[in-house]
Amino acid sequence: MRPLPLLVAVAPLFSLLVLACGGPPPAQAPAPASTVPAVPSRPDEPHLADLRQLTFGGENAEAYWSWGGDQLILQARGPGQSCDRIYRTRPFDPRPTFAPVSSGQGATTCSFFLPGDQDVIYASTHLGGPDCPPRPDQSKGYVWALYPSYDIFRTKADGSGLVRLTDTPGYDAEGTVCGKDGSIVFTSVRDGDVDLYRMDSDGKNVRRLTDTPGYDGGAFFNADCTKIVWRASRPKGNDLNEFRALLAKGLVRPSKLELYVADADGSDARQITYLDAASFAPYWQPSQKRILFSSNYAAPSPREFDLWAVDIDGTRLERVTSAPGFDGFPMFSPDGKTLAFSSNRATAEGKHDTNLFTARWVESEPRVQETGADRTMRDVVWLADPAREGRGVGTHGIEDAGAYVEHAMQSAGLAPAGTEGYRLPFEATTNVTGAAALVVGGKAAASTDAQPLAFSSSGSVEAPVVDAGWGIVTDGWDDYARVDARGKIVLVRRFVPDDPKFEKHDDKSRHGDLRRKSFLAREHGAKGILVVDLAKDQEEARFPELHADVAGDAGIVAAIGSRQILAPVADALKKHARVTAKIEVTLKPETARAFDVVARWPAAAQGKLPGVVVVGAHYDHLGFGGHDSLAPGQHVAHPGADDNASGTAALLEVGRLLAGAPGLRRDVVLVAFSGEETGVLGSTWFVKHPPAGVAPADIVAMLNMDMVGRLRDNALQVFGTETATDWPDLVARACDVARVDCVHAPGGGFGASDHSPFYGAGVPVLHFFSGVHTDYHKPSDTADKLNAAGMAQTARIVASLATGLANRDHRLDYRNVASPPPGGDVRSFGSSLGTVPDYGGPPKGQQGMLLAGVRPGGAAEKAGLKRGDVLVHLGDHLISGVEDLMFVLTESKPGSTMKAVVVRDGKEVTVDVTLQAARPR
Repeated sequence: MRPLPLLVAVAPLFSLLVLACGGPPPAQAPAPASTVPAVPSRPDEPHLADLRQLTFGGENAEAYWSWGGDQLILQARGPGQSCDRIYRTRPFDPRPTFAPVSSGQGATTCSFFLPGDQDVIYASTHLGGPDCPPRPDQSKGYVWALYPSYDIFRTKADGSGLVRLTDTPGYDAEGTVCGKDGSIVFTSVRDGDVDLYRMDSDGKNVRRLTDTPGYDGGAFFNADCTKIVWRASRPKGNDLNEFRALLAKGLVRPSKLELYVADADGSDARQITYLDAASFAPYWQPSQKRILFSSNYAAPSPREFDLWAVDIDGTRLERVTSAPGFDGFPMFSPDGKTLAFSSNRATAEGKHDTNLFTARWVESEPRVQETGADRTMRDVVWLADPAREGRGVGTHGIEDAGAYVEHAMQSAGLAPAGTEGYRLPFEATTNVTGAAALVVGGKAAASTDAQPLAFSSSGSVEAPVVDAGWGIVTDGWDDYARVDARGKIVLVRRFVPDDPKFEKHDDKSRHGDLRRKSFLAREHGAKGILVVDLAKDQEEARFPELHADVAGDAGIVAAIGSRQILAPVADALKKHARVTAKIEVTLKPETARAFDVVARWPAAAQGKLPGVVVVGAHYDHLGFGGHDSLAPGQHVAHPGADDNASGTAALLEVGRLLAGAPGLRRDVVLVAFSGEETGVLGSTWFVKHPPAGVAPADIVAMLNMDMVGRLRDNALQVFGTETATDWPDLVARACDVARVDCVHAPGGGFGASDHSPFYGAGVPVLHFFSGVHTDYHKPSDTADKLNAAGMAQTARIVASLATGLANRDHRLDYRNVASPPPGGDVRSFGSSLGTVPDYGGPPKGQQGMLLAGVRPGGAAEKAGLKRGDVLVHLGDHLISGVEDLMFVLTESKPGSTMKAVVVRDGKEVTVDVTLQAARPR
């Protein structure tokens, strides 16, 4: 492992230490004592007991355990020696001795045992010559050299049988070993940067693990070799330019070092510290959920290094040692009972020795120095607990979650800003109940043999039945080609045919293919539709459940019937028999009182500016749902840790940070929205029915956090930076202060989250997002997978922006920006109308699709459509909701002109629209 970029070159001790693998390093051929004396323990170091000092002079460091736990291998340099040398010792002997491993030629560093303890690796410069390489010129500041003659070698534990493992130009060192297969993670400059690589124990099969500009080194595998931890610097701007200029000369002057954890192939890399200090030599604690490392964080002097510990999500930061001077290079014995580390705690005043120590590790509750990571994770764990019932609208769990958020805002000192204290209530549809009465050929079916579909019209229809096969119309397939469905009830099969043209729908899907089949039946003039599963070689699928989020009048009476009742109908129709049916559907939506939680951090009375800044996140989630591991009909609460307990926790942290800010000149309003998962209901209600002083015209900007819990590669996605001219500079400054790489996502301010209604109402917006993952909307979206440190940094960024906007003399200039169409108006093929649906729906149960906005330059804007219009027809097609528009656009060709009919101010308005090509997502 390689030189730590310490800002301590003024002391000879640290000038030598920085040549080590993981940071400060080693010493002489260690001088054994007649006996190993006990070292007095310190009451403020409760984790360390039975301390023993193994070396007594020179510089001794980077002592790493054998896999058998009975040996240590280390590098040392004694008084008068120019280079480090590798040694082995048995630390539990009463009088440990030190056997040389390396030859003494050149400089050596970074040694480690291979599994079985018969072989070891280390890095050496001896092929570049037997002498020590020259030290770099420090006259222009502290730098360390990446000696190109460093390569990694393998030998027997006694130093015999030397084999070269790396043979590329430039620096190869800092190797450590996986205990399962002997593979080696190491640092190299072979591709023009300082990155991590992994190779087999024989030096073959080299693969690169990191590729972000900067220094990556000092990596260690966890116990099962599924993850690695390492130290890294990530210089930016002028610092990056200087880094590259020095690297071209074989030199490095890293900036502050932070710790990263990733999967063993380098993927899913997460920065877990933001200490703005020199942190290095990370090693896995026995639990494999916590990291021990060395840092000068919070030290009175940059030369003061202590051991610290932190969980791999960035929580529970704890100072482990407190002795004056240097403590570093911690490594646990394989049984987790003994810690080896280097320290100068017993060095006499005026000397600069660093010696090797062991201690019995005492596991106890960490003495946590609480940070934003702890606070945000504590909130997420509570919100994502199964007791919250998935925070679905209408559950007791979301009531409890709202009360929790309300209490947290109150505790942070924020004032209530809703219409009922902290609450802004609204009604949300939570369930649909209903029944279908089915009569076939004059015979009434049992109530258990028929069920309405959630999007059916309520009403009664009686008509002849025609067989429309699968009820599908697509390229090369048309089940209505030989069927006159006008005025009839069509019988269609459930799912799709076993044909390469189709992918079978998941039976657990709420929509499946049924909504589209009902649309096609209505388009072909049918008065009703009956669905049946006729796959006789398979068990009959259960009826789909009624769900509020797929409810809505599709303009046709629609029901599903049992195989027992409808299979004979299909057989009779094949024989050209006449069959008449009657379907009577009654559906009743059930609503519940939901509420946004609204709080205000008031501006100082003197010099107060007009307008407010809104910061928001939604606290609801999906509630209960099915899962592949469950039997049909069974449900489990979806935790929604990332979506969006993470954003809610970050919102609460923003509130706490605002409480520590000096007097603001504008109010900052924090809103935890409900109903986002069912169509941004809470944020839409907020925009349409705002509390006093928070109308859209009053809002300077809206900052939204949705899914900010899985920050990877320290990169935070920021949407909406084009919605105001000044956003890029403002965001860059806030992100630089937080030391986070903010990626400006292209496009405007519309999107499937709570910022969209604000942007449609003329407010500049930003949406902060840590990225997609495979646990999205699944029961596996749990709190243990979050990066708490990243959440806390996101809150810092948003709090910084909110504070800056609150103190800014001038308002932002709103920009109406074209962006790729999201939601219902998008396909990788077909056409785009350029509309943004309002999922709250039209007023008073009116059919049609309510427009939350139109996209700049889109077909709808060019045709004169606008926010608040209700689209009811497009061409020959009735539009009863956003799904119908999706179906029409999917099958329509770009460039075609249609008549669009909208209801505006109670009157129908007809315009010509020319469809545009849809942009692929």
